[in-house]
Amino acid sequence: MYLSIIPTLLLAFVLQTSQVKFEQLLGTWQLVHFDAMDQLRNSKEYQNATAAMRAGMEYKINNRLENTVYEFIPGDSLKYTDYVRQEVVQKQAKVEISKEDVLTIQSGKEIRKAKIVELSNERMVLEPISSNPGSGKLIFEKIK
Repeated sequence: MYLSIIPTLLLAFVLQTSQVKFEQLLGTWQLVHFDAMDQLRNSKEYQNATAAMRAGMEYKINNRLENTVYEFIPGDSLKYTDYVRQEVVQKQAKVEISKEDVLTIQSGKEIRKAKIVELSNERMVLEPISSNPGSGKLIFEKIK
């Protein structure tokens, strides 16, 4: 009797774990937290820095947060801000989402990948996939 329930429960579980659709990303997302910034704040360099140097680092951290905005637009495209030689620049890219919820952002020859760890109407959490593991998660909040 109990064994006949297992296939039904498994089917219900599979149906609940659905792939992220591009339409769910549409809108503008602001970076509000990046784990690597916490790692910086906990580093010996930061802890041993003068108050002025720490203030300068905090300014750069806040500047990076304020200026990291992703705008997903219809047509599988992304407009985003990036830093080139410490200058904020606007870029545009094509976006793909795999069955495994891996977000691929391609701008020219540059390709970035991140696992979509969490996605709701208000919050998106990305975990970068790169040769530099351990940079941590990026947390975005929807602003439009």
